[in-house]
Amino acid sequence: MANTPKFLKRNNGASIAYHKSEGTGPGVVFLGGFMSDMDGTKAVALETHCQQQGRAYLRFDYQGHGQSSGEFTDGTIGMWAEDAIGAISELTDGPQILVGSSMGGWIMLLAALERPERVAALVGIAAAPDFTERLMWENFPPEVQETLQRDRIYHQPSEYADSPYPITMDLIEDGRQHLLLDRTIPLDCPVHLFQGIEDDAVPWEHALAISDKLQTEDVTITMIKDGDHRLSRDEDLQKIFAAVDRLAAGPAK
Repeated sequence: MANTPKFLKRNNGASIAYHKSEGTGPGVVFLGGFMSDMDGTKAVALETHCQQQGRAYLRFDYQGHGQSSGEFTDGTIGMWAEDAIGAISELTDGPQILVGSSMGGWIMLLAALERPERVAALVGIAAAPDFTERLMWENFPPEVQETLQRDRIYHQPSEYADSPYPITMDLIEDGRQHLLLDRTIPLDCPVHLFQGIEDDAVPWEHALAISDKLQTEDVTITMIKDGDHRLSRDEDLQKIFAAVDRLAAGPAK
């Protein structure tokens, strides 16, 4: 069946579910968000676009997400970044355009720092590096911080899911080992950031902070005035597709 994923076995015994389309390079790798999966609107729409262009494409689920093995509450930024690095290393060939949505924008940057020679360009969609600290911990009221420190878990209500998001203290503590926005991010590839002004999960100022810390001068920021966090409307998707196509074509001659 076309919808049945393949699985990448990791050294720790985990199974990473993925869908891969063969095609020309540079390929495109989609990196999903927190508690999202590879069957989301953007991941599947971008796959269809890349297939129409004859471009190689990969989407996958981190451990504890979607159809991959593991429990979500055991996951950390470091673990999910290793999943991404493993998928890029073992399932793709040559330079790739990494497309990271929300948390996937953080994973995208971490993977690019680890495998810079495999990265042609980056596309961030409401990219959220450092969100565990800047957008979670620092904004949690004292009683929530106390709950996390005492119970090691807090269930945070979310409009993006039917049930609360389980936030673990392990996630927060591990996130602190992977913070990027307190220093220069030594990447030299082209970067295009998409950010909705009406995003209630990642403030639009976050995109400016990322741009400020990136070493590369080749940064494009597209602010979408009426855009929300998902940026999955047809008009949003068309902008993302156009950016991927432009980056895939390489520098103008």
